[in-house]
Amino acid sequence: MLLTIPTTKPKQILDITDLITVEVRKQTTNANACLLFIKHTTAAITTADLDPGTDLDMLAAFEKLIPHLPYRHPHNPAHVPDHILSSIIGASLVIPIENNQPILGTWQRIVLVELDGPREREIVLKFW
Repeated sequence: MLLTIPTTKPKQILDITDLITVEVRKQTTNANACLLFIKHTTAAITTADLDPGTDLDMLAAFEKLIPHLPYRHPHNPAHVPDHILSSIIGASLVIPIENNQPILGTWQRIVLVELDGPREREIVLKFW
């Protein structure tokens, strides 16, 4: 299954928990887990606590993680930090499922991390 999610800002944290929950509930195969894989090198997927302002705190912290270096990427050296952050944060996530419901912590949300938007991002979902 493929979900297409539009982003609206150059850097953005999007809560996609409800979208994923809808897809999990549609499953008729008594799945025990869901793999989410984002098909991009300048976006990532993870979990987060999204109290007000946390999204901006995360983006600010991510920016501080990557040093300003003379990057050599032939296409666009300016967005090499976006590629590096995508690799650090990760392109995939496995969520356990029980009774057609994702198992998440009390404050845990599934988030798409946009690092070079706005764009349409594709997330592959696989159930097993």
